[in-house]
Parts: sequence; structure tokens; C-alpha cells
Amino acid sequence: MLLRSILGVALALVCGQVTPARAQGQLNMLCAPQADWCEAIATAFQRETGIRVNMTRKSTGEILAQVRAEAQNPRTDIWFGGSAELHFAAAEENLLQAYTSPNMAELHPWAQRVHAQSNGRCVGVSSGAIGIAANTELQTRKNLPEAQSWADLLKPDYRGEIQLPNPNSSGTAYTIIAGLVQLWDEDRAFDYLRRLHANVNAYTRSGAAPIQAVARGETALAVTFNMEAQSVIQAGFPVAVTYPAEGTSYEVACLSIIRGARNVAAARRFYDWYLTPAAMDIASKANQWHVPAHRGATPDPRVPDMSKIKLIDYDIATYGASQMRRRLIDRWDREIGSLPR
Repeated sequence: MLLRSILGVALALVCGQVTPARAQGQLNMLCAPQADWCEAIATAFQRETGIRVNMTRKSTGEILAQVRAEAQNPRTDIWFGGSAELHFAAAEENLLQAYTSPNMAELHPWAQRVHAQSNGRCVGVSSGAIGIAANTELQTRKNLPEAQSWADLLKPDYRGEIQLPNPNSSGTAYTIIAGLVQLWDEDRAFDYLRRLHANVNAYTRSGAAPIQAVARGETALAVTFNMEAQSVIQAGFPVAVTYPAEGTSYEVACLSIIRGARNVAAARRFYDWYLTPAAMDIASKANQWHVPAHRGATPDPRVPDMSKIKLIDYDIATYGASQMRRRLIDRWDREIGSLPR
């Protein structure tokens, strides 16, 4: 029996049937990007380390709500993705724990900056800009003009043709609102959103939902992150992206370890693992076109060139503060979300 077992193991090794990493615990991850990317990184990390990953995909606002609800008994170890503002809000509420990876020095300055501003509670992993995505076939069929600015979206032509996410659950929505406040001022931004409301057919729970609706031809336009739009473009959908001429906001998506995490060693190992070129290159293989934070990541021409987009000077630290975020969302609820449809 012993000889048979030894021969069996030897044969498995020769045939490549033994996995390269043995099981070494588990990691509980909440993931904000598209499910394909979340599943790809979870699978790759598990394959390379043997650590079993329990991954749940949720919108960024839902993740923050869950982390808050679990504060006294955390069930999450790692929070991957979603705008830095929400990670900053969690850090301010002492829901995240500080960690500095030995791979930090190889990241772009914008990724290191959010780590410093959050006192080590999160690190930038990717970036992307807010754009206007349109279904070109629907646009032609309905004879809709091309939207090239925030002002264009107010045109009567677009009545009922635009989808936006809801800031109560979507980090994308908050980035849009905070960006408009910084582009103009708060009162002007909310006046704009009130006027835009007439052209909005839905405020979706997640930031990814509007671009999916555009891809399926369910709505003509969406305000969304360019990397989300690029994913559907690469998948063959008739979608085009323009950037508001007045200027637009952008995000730095972050990675954080939850305070009180049960699997801290596994969480730190994932943190270090993701801050490498090989891990960041997984995004494009999963049809995700975010600007990677690692300077050594493989350049891909399908990743939007941020240098060609008119970006506002987005203040992540100020607009990531819990009080600021709550105040702006409360104002949106009162003045926009409560409007009749």
C-alpha cells in the first residue's frame, strides 16, 4: 500500500497533476471592479500561493456599507478596487489597517500619494477617467447628436436617453458629483444635476450598470469610467467614448486591508502579490483597461491615454473625507434623488 502511494505521487508529479502550491489558509475578499477581473485575480493568486480565496463582487458603496456593518466582527480581509475616496472614508473611521508593501517604490507617484495621504491605509492600484459613452448605432438610428461636453448632455434631444449611477451605492457616481463640484462650485454643480435629471432614465445601483445598458442598446448614453467603456468596446459592442470639453474627474482605485482581518498574513501576501507587474497585467487579459499603478506593467495601446484627457485637479483627500462625502450624498438625495420621474 505504501509503495502504491509513493508510485502514485511520483506519477502525478511526472504528469503535472499536483498543483504547484499547497493550501495555506484562506483570504476573504470584497472586490469592486467587473466580475471577470475579480475572478481572474482571485484565481491567479490562489493558483500561485495555494491560499483559497473567497471573493464577493459588490459595488464600492456596498462594500463600504458591509465593512462598516462588520466593524466589530470583520469577515473581510481585503478590499480590492473602488475609488480612493471611499477607502479614505473607511480609513477615517478606523476600519482599515496600515500596511506598507516592499513593492511600494515601484508604483507611479499617484499610487504612492494616496498611500501617504491615507496614512498607509490604502494604496493606488489603477486609474481611469470619467467619460461619456454612447451606443453609436442607437445614436444614428435616433438621430442624436454627439455629446462632447457636460453642457451637451442637457440638450432636449437626450430626454430619457441617459443613465447615471446612484451615489448611495456607487463610487463612480460620487466621483462624477465630486468632480462637477470641483470643476465649478457646489451650487452650480447641483443646479446642473437638477437640469440633467430630465434626461436621465435611471440611476443604477452600480457604476458598471449604465455602460452595460449602453452596450445592450437599452439606453443611448452613460456617464462612466473610460475603462468600463473600453471593456465593452473591446468585446465588440458599438460604443464610443468622448470626454467633456470643460474637464472631467478621474479616480485612483485602491487596495486596502480591513482592520481586525482574521487572515492578516494572507491579506498582506495578496497586497504584495498584486503590487507586481505580473499581477497587474492580468487586467488586460480579463478585458479590463485600467491604467495600472506599477511602472513595470506591460504597456497596452488599448488602455486609455490619460495624458490626452482634460482632467481637473481632483482633490482626493478633501472629497474622500467622510463628512464631505456624506454631505454631498445627502444633498443629492434631497435635491436630485427625490425629484419625480
